[in-house]
Amino acid sequence: MSDQLVAGIDSSTQSCKVVVRDAETGALRRFGQAPHPDGTEVDPAAWWDALQAAVAAAGGLDDVAAVSVGGQQHGMVALDADGEVIRPALLWNDTRSADAAEDLIAELGGPGAWSGATGSVLVASLTVTKLRWLADHEPEHAARVSAVALPHDWLTWKLSGAQALDTLATDRSDASGTGYFDAAAGEYRRELLAMALRRDDADDVVLPRVLGPNQTAGIGDVSAGLGHLALGPGAGDNASAALGLGMRRGDVAISIGTSGVVSAVAPEPVDDPSGTVNGFADATGAFLPLAVTLNGSRVLDATATLLGVDHAGLAELALAGAPGAGGLTLVPYLEGERTPNLPRATGSLLGLSVAGMTRENLARAAVEGLLCGQADGLAAVEALGVPVERIQLIGGGARSTAVQQVAPAILGRPVHVPDPGEYVADGAARQAAWVLAATDEPPTWQTSRVRTVEAEATPEVRERYASRRELVAERD
Repeated sequence: MSDQLVAGIDSSTQSCKVVVRDAETGALRRFGQAPHPDGTEVDPAAWWDALQAAVAAAGGLDDVAAVSVGGQQHGMVALDADGEVIRPALLWNDTRSADAAEDLIAELGGPGAWSGATGSVLVASLTVTKLRWLADHEPEHAARVSAVALPHDWLTWKLSGAQALDTLATDRSDASGTGYFDAAAGEYRRELLAMALRRDDADDVVLPRVLGPNQTAGIGDVSAGLGHLALGPGAGDNASAALGLGMRRGDVAISIGTSGVVSAVAPEPVDDPSGTVNGFADATGAFLPLAVTLNGSRVLDATATLLGVDHAGLAELALAGAPGAGGLTLVPYLEGERTPNLPRATGSLLGLSVAGMTRENLARAAVEGLLCGQADGLAAVEALGVPVERIQLIGGGARSTAVQQVAPAILGRPVHVPDPGEYVADGAARQAAWVLAATDEPPTWQTSRVRTVEAEATPEVRERYASRRELVAERD
């Protein structure tokens, strides 16, 4: 494997990023990036265009031996019998299927029936709810569905140049986020797919083959000059980030991107009938229980815009405010919420007073509110018996000095902050190297330094947040 290069692709909500790394050492050779369009409904062709632009920006793939794709989870890519996309994909953060989630939960017999069947209680994010929405609101489209793919599945398929639907492939981590895959048993639950689509012929709908973590999904498109590429199975974004970080049992990642995610590597599956924690699989053969909030770095974006500052200015203001933000609490359900499951909720700013209404306190309340949500997710994961020994803080929002310094105060324990990096793309690249090596374990890479940040705990902030987090109104 010496001197070979591998590429990792992160096709996220906001952009496509490509890293090219040395297969043996993980050393970064090149990087490229291209934006995705805004919105919660996107034509997958935009992902393909961005991937090509990002690959070009990264110097191409001519000298690369293998590539894998890490992708945003849950997005519904519905394909017809000719492999054509039937309608724009509904993304994970599209909450129009909230009613569909409630209906499906009731039809199967309640939240515990779903967590027992798939490891997750349904929320609007999961693919199966979007398929029910399609069946109820666009039945003519639902009737044409011949295959259902997720974003990373579809991109890998496009890279292969394949036309046949039965060549679609995925991995356990992404399949476990569909709502019709049993992560513990490692198999699709087609009766749940049939229930969602309201179709008796759901057994004829093609679902991607579920590959092992170091199995090849095929080779690149020969006609496009990519025949030299081995294609990895890919992974969901959170599982890919865990692989990029080299996470093992006892490790927890708090990722603050578009969403906020608390994920932990566990040797056994979890079953949380409350729906707070999803029992997903990871990208190595283990499990990745996680709690997800819809509101991550956008909370910081919106607050910075309101205060007329950039992110550095927001961090400076927040650190100038005292712990507790002068009594202010921001419950940041700005785009509805997933954990807790409140898809129609709005955000709330509580505890206003003449003395407390300062720019510094508002900035501090935004950071504290964001982190209190993550602390709730961490507590839920830990309550299921998942070991928590080390917490890593990653994602675009984690680059904020205020987030880094306030996090250990809110969480009540040290946090480890790796150098900023593209951990989803790195995980995909590491998987590609694993496919090349054909070994039992992925290659050992050390691609970033890690700092430890400590602070005096502020349990009173979390207590105040807990007393106010239900005081929200629904959207009209």
